[in-house]
Amino acid sequence: MVGFKATDVPPTATVKFLGAGTAACIADLITFPLDTAKVRLQIQGERQGPVQAAASAQYRGVLGTILTMVRTEGPRSLYKGLVAGLQRQMSFASIRIGLYDSVKQFYTKGSEHAGIGSHLLAGSTTGALAVAVAQPTDVVKVRFQAQARAGGGQRYQSTIEAYKTIAREEGFRGLWKDDLPCHFTSAFGAGFCTTIIASPVDVVKTRYMNSAPCQYRSAGHCALTMLQKEGPQAFYKGFMPSFLRLGSWNVVMFVTYEQLKRALVATCASQDAPF
Repeated sequence: MVGFKATDVPPTATVKFLGAGTAACIADLITFPLDTAKVRLQIQGERQGPVQAAASAQYRGVLGTILTMVRTEGPRSLYKGLVAGLQRQMSFASIRIGLYDSVKQFYTKGSEHAGIGSHLLAGSTTGALAVAVAQPTDVVKVRFQAQARAGGGQRYQSTIEAYKTIAREEGFRGLWKDDLPCHFTSAFGAGFCTTIIASPVDVVKTRYMNSAPCQYRSAGHCALTMLQKEGPQAFYKGFMPSFLRLGSWNVVMFVTYEQLKRALVATCASQDAPF
């Protein structure tokens, strides 16, 4: 790398992998309370009809949900499941973003002129691989975010215990409790349009991940039950925190990723590092 400026050195797969995972963790730290508020709103009224759910709603709106959680459970409740959340971001973002260019080059055989098909194929490959690896961390994160202190005891006391308990009581399939289409739907688009399209799938995903064994036969059965008991509006519970988190997470994630990538490349160039 002698003779190269830091800006001239192309980032390696290792740099992208580490940079993406670290940036995603930083973004998650900042936006995690919004994600927790979203989960609480999404599962609210799950076992009630629309009228009863509206009358007994504990959480109302983004700020109302956050303030209620702080008042009844303490500020730390906003970060329930953070350990699993950071584990998810480090594995999911590292694979999905960090390996994207390498997988794209594999499909194009090194050609710099990649068509839309190559981009979609690379995105689908890294997305599917990221889901397969990170899914258990997402399930545990949702379970922690969903458990309220006032709801009659804690289901899990630690992240490790949660992994072990779910695997023991629900089998290893319990740790992969989700449908891949949920993630592929969420992966396309951005901002407001993404939230409108992905919100129903995200609510179903949260309900299904948080469900007790045999409560729902499948994600489809979960969606049908929601529709019958709570009506179509149930699919947009937690819409505002979901939208706010999506936008802020993306901004923090990609700005931080670019800065970290440049810093790692500069370090590699100055030290002539092998990676």
